[in-house]
Amino acid sequence: MPDTIIEDQDFTGISFTAETFVRANYENCNFVNCILPQLDLSGIHFTECTFDNCDLSMSVLSNTALKDIMFQNCKLLGIDFGSCETFLLSFAFENCLLNMASFYQLKLKGTRFKNCNLQEADFSGADLNQAIFHNCELAMAKFENTILEKADFRTSYNYSIDPEMNKIKKAKFSLVGVVGLLDKYDIEVE
Repeated sequence: MPDTIIEDQDFTGISFTAETFVRANYENCNFVNCILPQLDLSGIHFTECTFDNCDLSMSVLSNTALKDIMFQNCKLLGIDFGSCETFLLSFAFENCLLNMASFYQLKLKGTRFKNCNLQEADFSGADLNQAIFHNCELAMAKFENTILEKADFRTSYNYSIDPEMNKIKKAKFSLVGVVGLLDKYDIEVE
């Protein structure tokens, strides 16, 4: 963990590289229109930060702390959030590309995903109790041994969730979306 703390700063339109990114802990900072793909952000703490229209695709988040983080309009392809520091882990996503992202075994109670593309995302073993998936694309997203109790999928689509392999008590689905709970039976619903 870095010793330096950077507080209340705005970073706009910066294309960061391993040489230009300052390894520090960031508190209440805003990253706008920044490019940070494939950066090693291991061990860095981000607290109450916003990432708006940023590209963090394939960045390494090993033991990275994400506390009260807002990602909006971001490209986060292939990120392994499962390797983050889990203490006080908390984030929300709006209008983000999260294809092939991994949330493996994370406790994400109440996490909000709004207008996100989550194709092939891995939610295996995650606790998504009361999570909200508002208007999200979930084609080939993996739900296995996932806690989805009271989660809201009513406006999301293309998901396939096996009720026998996941906890879905009191989860909310639209009538059209219920088909995604029957995929394994290979039946036709008209």
